[in-house]
Amino acid sequence: MAAEMDPVTQAEAVTEAAVEEEFAELEVDAPRVGILMGSESDRPAMEAASKELEAREILHEVRVMSAHRDPDTVAEYAKNAQMRGIRVLICGAGLSAALPGVVAAHSALPVIGVPLTSSKSVAGGLDALLSIAQMPPGVPVACVGVDSAKNAGVLAARILNA
Repeated sequence: MAAEMDPVTQAEAVTEAAVEEEFAELEVDAPRVGILMGSESDRPAMEAASKELEAREILHEVRVMSAHRDPDTVAEYAKNAQMRGIRVLICGAGLSAALPGVVAAHSALPVIGVPLTSSKSVAGGLDALLSIAQMPPGVPVACVGVDSAKNAGVLAARILNA
């Protein structure tokens, strides 16, 4: 014998389902891609991802937040990104390049890492490349080439099927 729902619970379930259905059909101007970088000095290198998304008319947002200096901010952003409509995250970082991995640890969204060179890079960005490409099991991060933010934009568009 199936358990019966009381009338109030049944009405709440119907109302919640109806609201979810209506929201699914709404067109929203929320960004679909989040572009993150560890510091303001990364902006010139990461502009190529933004330009690629603009050319494809994919709404996106750009944020500067450091996995080392602002770990709580990064975790909060990653945890709430999907709820705000973000579907793909692009993270550019140099040196230890922790940002993509930290974001992937706090989100189920696809994360694309862009290893960036800097004046302190080892072997032209090899340090950042290895930091992003060598993620532990269960924390996947896609990795494009060093300073290849444009390819990150292209990959994000492909993930979105746009």
